[in-house]
Amino acid sequence: MSENTSAGLPMTAKWDPERLKRENEALIELEKKPFREKIKGYYKLTGPAWMQSAMTLGAGSAAASVVAGAFYGYQLLWVQPIAMFLGICMMAALGNITLTKGERAYEIVRREIHPSVAFLWALATVVATVVWHFGQYALLGGAATDLANVVTGAGADAPLSKSAETAVRFGAGFLILGINIALTWNYGSKPTGIKAYESFIVWMIRLVMLAFLIVVAMQTARGAIDWGAVFRGFFVPSIPSQPGSLTTTLGAIGAAVGINMTFLYPYSILAKGWGAHHKGLARFDLTTSLLIPYTILTSLIIIGMAATIHQAPFGTILASQPTPGSLKPIEAAQALKDVLGGPLGRIVFDLGFMGMCCGAISAHMVCCGFTVCEMFGLKYTTWRYRMFTLTPSIGILGVMIQQPIWLPVIASAIAFTMLPIAYISFFYLNNKKSYMGDAVPKGTKGRIWNILLLIAVLMSVVGAGIQIKSRVIDKIFQAKPAASATK
Repeated sequence: MSENTSAGLPMTAKWDPERLKRENEALIELEKKPFREKIKGYYKLTGPAWMQSAMTLGAGSAAASVVAGAFYGYQLLWVQPIAMFLGICMMAALGNITLTKGERAYEIVRREIHPSVAFLWALATVVATVVWHFGQYALLGGAATDLANVVTGAGADAPLSKSAETAVRFGAGFLILGINIALTWNYGSKPTGIKAYESFIVWMIRLVMLAFLIVVAMQTARGAIDWGAVFRGFFVPSIPSQPGSLTTTLGAIGAAVGINMTFLYPYSILAKGWGAHHKGLARFDLTTSLLIPYTILTSLIIIGMAATIHQAPFGTILASQPTPGSLKPIEAAQALKDVLGGPLGRIVFDLGFMGMCCGAISAHMVCCGFTVCEMFGLKYTTWRYRMFTLTPSIGILGVMIQQPIWLPVIASAIAFTMLPIAYISFFYLNNKKSYMGDAVPKGTKGRIWNILLLIAVLMSVVGAGIQIKSRVIDKIFQAKPAASATK
């Protein structure tokens, strides 16, 4: 048995047992209250799902939302809510498994399924988190440079010098890294540190939403948004007629939740000291702190892009004619200066992208702090956690250095192969009577729940297949001719 299998996370349950006891008693009382009072009480206790929001609302979501709005207009507004709904169904199943006995998820999978599945789950989490960390810093560096160009008044003909750009990129990168080290190390210390970190994440996401809301409000004032099309985009699902749009849609639905999110979530709820009495709160938390913010933020970006770049030929706004695979979020932000008639839209988009990256970077660091301990069977200590939070920090080089093609190829191959396996494992465990006992879903609600989980599993398989083809197989074949040409 590994050193840590019998030990719980020494956080809230150890440091403040009296507060946790009061919280459990309050939750028991809340179950007897009317719906409105129950929701009000739940809202005061939310937290872990905000961290999941921070993790998923990073560079990847920014790029996907920019592409959806720029190329397909309002048509794909329905995709992100459906994708995340299926994702939180599986996260809720994982929460049910974890909270039933308060046991660490890695140990549950290791013992109840197979040690190799648990190890590969953790390995995929660490590899994907480290590699995808580069992308967060790449978007951060681009947004910081563009913001500096706007603030200094440097135009396209006289941008920042190479040395100045390097200073801005690394300055922004080290500033965000320093902030996040302080935050994530604080998270691993005391319950007050956990609360402070969660409060930071909540307000960071709210400010990011405000930034993109400002752009949409400006477009609304100019009469640029077709709100009828927005309504149809949400409530009348359709697939755009452009080639490849079906693949884009299915891939997005199947991959809204990253493999690292599935590993971090059960540890974040255990760190709060949550147990069986917190199951209703956990589902409420996933809905209000993950599904709703994710839907709002991605929708604002899509609407912003649909009302601007999509409405005009790309050549009149952008310097090139990009494809869905080549359009970068920073190009879209730069285009808004001319579209909105001034630099304000560009500034708030840059700040919004920087905020998204900051939240994702911190969540990545917390994730690695827990995951590396589990992979190697190390007992959790504050200093081990702090040391392992630095694992993905090599990604700061992303502010300047483009990744070798094989890094994201390997990460995608591991992460998207493991995601369906993880989903199938959660479905199996959620229905394993010998482990879950009376917590196994039962009756009509149980059947409906299992149908939703099976749909989530199916979509993860489809999405993983599409992502592996586009991010792994296609990239390998694209690299072969280039390698041959250099010989």
